[in-house]
Amino acid sequence: MSAPLLDVRGLRTVFETRAGTVCAVDGVDVSVHRGECLGIVGESGSGKSVTFASVMGLVKSPGRIEAGTILLDGCDLRGLTPKQMRAVRGKDIAMTMQDALTALNPALTVGEQIAEVFDAHDYTLPRRGSARARAIRDKSAEMLGLVGIPSAESRLRQYPHEFSGGMRQRIMIAIALACRPKLLIADEPTTALDVTIQAQVLELITEIRARLGMSVVLITHDLGVVAEHCDRVMVMYAGQVIEEGPTAEVIAQPQHPYTRGLLASIPRPALRGQPIRPIEGQVPDLIGLPPQCRFYSRCPLHRDACLAPVAMRSAGPNRRVRCILSGEPVE
Repeated sequence: MSAPLLDVRGLRTVFETRAGTVCAVDGVDVSVHRGECLGIVGESGSGKSVTFASVMGLVKSPGRIEAGTILLDGCDLRGLTPKQMRAVRGKDIAMTMQDALTALNPALTVGEQIAEVFDAHDYTLPRRGSARARAIRDKSAEMLGLVGIPSAESRLRQYPHEFSGGMRQRIMIAIALACRPKLLIADEPTTALDVTIQAQVLELITEIRARLGMSVVLITHDLGVVAEHCDRVMVMYAGQVIEEGPTAEVIAQPQHPYTRGLLASIPRPALRGQPIRPIEGQVPDLIGLPPQCRFYSRCPLHRDACLAPVAMRSAGPNRRVRCILSGEPVE
């Protein structure tokens, strides 16, 4: 297999607080191959968004990347200056945020916000004058058309509040894709959208991924979304990766008790009338965590050996799991 487009090793991101140091991402390894869609799953606070904010160079004080390497197409992103990183962000790697209404600038038209990307990164445009402005306007309208917004030319003059939630999410995707990045990070792209619009947005991402041949990281808490749209899945818990592998295999035969708990908590038509089985307990405090399995207090299968540090281990071809019971039959 060729080298991955994105290769992250040993990533550790911390935040200083009055109560102590919060280790939001602890020793995370993640790779994304060219053209694939990787799903990142886990509860709120599991480290999903912070992991990829670290990749994007968007972690600001009091947060910092304490350790790890981040390679994008062989380029060490941690070794870049802020100016060099700005040139990469938006052009080679782009990210859509969770809430399109707050992520978009309410004081600027949609056209102005798409134009900012072309102005910063597209070096094929005329250098100045009306020719440059016209070329940027044409490309901006083209992007709105690409994400399925009708009457693109006239809608460039509208403000974010004049669009529906689904349309705003499409605008966020248009901004992210303006310079045809190699990697799109979609952070909860369907938050606060109704089911029909969710499906439309996810189908749009899948369609554009196939059309442009780009890689996608889809951050979500919904395993149903991952099952339908992702080639591989990575499950995170309390700042660590606890399971990863081909999506169909992980969903059909989950190896980690947490992954099994996530799947068991999904409502199913076949189980109508039966109570949903939630995962008991709470995510541990990320300050001063003991060196043990982080799922220990919530795991129905825990034992004394789980009180020691648990490393990732192989669970078959292209599969890894952070559990000492990996490979053992589970009743």
